[in-house]
Amino acid sequence: MDSVLRLVNPQRETDRRWVHTALAKLAQEAARSADTHLLKLNFPGFHGIDFYFKDEAAHPSGSLKHRLARSLFLYALCNGRLRGGQAVVDASSGSTAISEAWFARLLGLPFIAVMPACTAPGKIRDVQALGGECDLVDDPAQVHARAAEHAARGACHLDQFGLAERATDWRGNNNIAESIIGQLTLEAEPEPAWIVCGAGTGGTSATIGRYLRYRRLYTQLCVAEPTGSGFVHGWLTRDPQARASQPTLIEGIGRPRVEPGFLFDVVDRVVEVPDAASIAAAWLLEELLGHRYGGSSGTNLVACLQLAATMRARGERGSIVSLLCDRGERYAQTLFDPSWLAAHGVELAPWSAALRASLASGRPPLTA
Repeated sequence: MDSVLRLVNPQRETDRRWVHTALAKLAQEAARSADTHLLKLNFPGFHGIDFYFKDEAAHPSGSLKHRLARSLFLYALCNGRLRGGQAVVDASSGSTAISEAWFARLLGLPFIAVMPACTAPGKIRDVQALGGECDLVDDPAQVHARAAEHAARGACHLDQFGLAERATDWRGNNNIAESIIGQLTLEAEPEPAWIVCGAGTGGTSATIGRYLRYRRLYTQLCVAEPTGSGFVHGWLTRDPQARASQPTLIEGIGRPRVEPGFLFDVVDRVVEVPDAASIAAAWLLEELLGHRYGGSSGTNLVACLQLAATMRARGERGSIVSLLCDRGERYAQTLFDPSWLAAHGVELAPWSAALRASLASGRPPLTA
């Protein structure tokens, strides 16, 4: 029988070799990366309830978006959408952009972050320090359209909002849910009553919610969100077209619309948190843990205390797990700057008092 001749396209072979090299670099990076710590806290007012906080700010790029960025690059490479030397673009208010810039530098690719002009200056500097370009847009609602313009000119659009829930392997492969449940194995309450997270792309809540069902766990999922966000209204009405009723100062969550990756039916509860409460809680986290975290971490803390107060009132024991999302140093000129807070009419004192009272008494920090 005649030998079958394989027709070789030199450019395709070159592209394939580059993809193999890029995938190897991502695998090496993942192997070098240790898991993030699960920090435990107990508060006097919540006897019998353990609080755990997954410190995602410890990732090399400083936030939980490190996992997502790696997944988005893997997804683009394995779907044939990304080739050597191609520019990469995404729309992001900061943390995802920083993580994507980190991976773009690892792979030797140009990176463009389309960001609202109001993004914290520290985040803009972090993207630029990693070699990324920041395309700042005055109208936050136009970031997706601007990213699409870059893609039309040949850039690979990582599209965190459109692809987050499918790019991450929710069955395992070291996703955040698998990591949390694994780290709780030897704890007194290894199956938590609640896991609490925010919703930016919706990918984290989708991953956690799916994994809990896949593992047949009774753990419930709570999404902590700024008051009046698109996700809040969408979840309450099951309307994917819902829009936010008010803006937020908390970057990364509180989206103006329901993003495609947000899955209504894997979320058991949504807790709305006023911006001032989230910021006060972020300040409190620095006291409790000795490190500064961003506003969405504060949002999560408030929701944890709200859930714990309900458990306490019912006489329930158990554990609650949440996320420390990103480094607070990025917000030195915003959330942790008294003059910035004053300019935005944010008063922390009443909320600081309410949060401390909750820790001591076990009562909810939020009132209906």
